Amino acid sequence: MAASEAASDFETVVIGAGVVGLAVAAELAEAGQNVLVVERHGTFGTETSSRNSEVIHAGIYYPPGSLRAKLCVEGRERLYAFAARYNVPVHRCGKLLVATVESEIAQLEAIEAKAAANGVPDLKRLTLDEVHRLEPDVRCVAATLSPSTGIIDGHAFMAALEARLLNAGGEIAYHSEVVGISAGSGDGFRLSISSAGDVSELSCMRLVNAAGLGASRIGRMIEYRNAGYAVPGLFPAKGHYFSLAAKAPFKHLIYPMPSPDALGVHVTLDMSGSARFGPDVYWQNDLDYAFVSADARRETFAKEIKRYWPSLPEGALMPAYTGIRPKMYAEGSTPADFEFHGVERHGVPGFVALYGIESPGLTSALAIATHVAQLLDA
Repeated sequence: MAASEAASDFETVVIGAGVVGLAVAAELAEAGQNVLVVERHGTFGTETSSRNSEVIHAGIYYPPGSLRAKLCVEGRERLYAFAARYNVPVHRCGKLLVATVESEIAQLEAIEAKAAANGVPDLKRLTLDEVHRLEPDVRCVAATLSPSTGIIDGHAFMAALEARLLNAGGEIAYHSEVVGISAGSGDGFRLSISSAGDVSELSCMRLVNAAGLGASRIGRMIEYRNAGYAVPGLFPAKGHYFSLAAKAPFKHLIYPMPSPDALGVHVTLDMSGSARFGPDVYWQNDLDYAFVSADARRETFAKEIKRYWPSLPEGALMPAYTGIRPKMYAEGSTPADFEFHGVERHGVPGFVALYGIESPGLTSALAIATHVAQLLDA
């Protein structure tokens, strides 16, 4: 360890104890680094990481060659292996991608081609008889099975990552918010941390911004050296979820054809077999989690769901929760890839910032951790 590293409080600080921040910190700690995670909330994963579908994605939707595609495919199998090793509840239930009208078949074919280009060779086009045998309640004109899609207990996954971090000698400071950052000339960072009404200082040699919805705010605290570099903006996109107040008839996840911004109002299952529907996309300017127009939204959801499940019982949809995606692009713009900003991008040695980590961030978390570790060593 260099003298400057020895003089620092920590070798590496990770800002944010969501699923990605925990995965990054655990990987670095197991590699022998002295790691601290700083989290403003009282526990891990209280924002995006706990307000999603808990789906393990196969990697079929994302542009070939994109980080989202590469890290999802790599992360998926690592996640299944991690779950088996650490006894995290997981179910490789598979999902059906359904075209409900003839005009959607071309979109289904395009998804199949994209999956093959991304290294996902196990998709299977089903006959309608096969669909009926698998899911008697589903109505469609064409469907494809993704057998490597599954679900995971997201809280148990994050708890296992936290335990992995602590067992490797890492530390976590909850109720601790970063309110200021100064970067020296290659000699690390000094962070101002607000906790219990007091502000304290700590130093580190390397810094990872994995703050999710707060990543842009954190990123703007640093003075950058590359002319023209700008921290990406945040465009919050809320997703509403409804639960089913009845026994779910499905054994697989059911996904309609996606829109440019989201994967459609789909059926996901939890580890007990209960069903929930969503998310939709509601663009907003703040981080308010409140349900918007629940009655009208319920009607819209019911209309979308009945396209593939005509026998949805009346009054069975109950408002469940919302999540907010940390998008880097505005409504109507081209969807963005994951972005990892290292020294070659902004000119600050030892600093890596993660922007736009939405779906499939949970699936990709372990692969993202390895990618970030490599960027820190660059």
